[in-house]
Amino acid sequence: MSCDHGEHEGWLRLALEEARSAEAAGDVPVGAVIVHDGVVIGRGQNRVERLRDPTAHAEMLAIREACAALGYERLDGATLYVTLEPCAMCAGAIVLARLHSLVYGAADPKTGACGSLRDIVRDNRLNHQVEVTGGVLSESCSELLKDFFREKRSASGPGGASSPAVEPRLPERCESG
Repeated sequence: MSCDHGEHEGWLRLALEEARSAEAAGDVPVGAVIVHDGVVIGRGQNRVERLRDPTAHAEMLAIREACAALGYERLDGATLYVTLEPCAMCAGAIVLARLHSLVYGAADPKTGACGSLRDIVRDNRLNHQVEVTGGVLSESCSELLKDFFREKRSASGPGGASSPAVEPRLPERCESG
């Protein structure tokens, strides 16, 4: 993972805006943007709760929009910026879409499939590998998620909601944010 975050922070701030919008709508605050040649071609925010669709992750929606914008299923040369390390489903879609690179904020030790739990996007047995930079604005991304789940737990009262499905942490190798 690279720790040179300066060039990526502006794009990841756009992904954070998407995440905040998802939170305002009652979904887990994860946001994503896809950039190609310096232009945002896809945006996504978690819509799992609103759509009652387990595949409506921010990354999946951003990939669909970006492919529609380019009129092609390959996103060669594009970078995905997302506030939380992608899961296995999203990592598979990232590989299939042939994204050039992935930049994420908070690592996900429970379901992260881009370096934490597994590393699908860099698996050299697959026909495409993705450059990965993690830990960009990690504190902001992690705090947004932690605050969301803290609020959910307190709203449900004692004995209510169980522990959250996503407990983000700061990456071990890239602590700046």
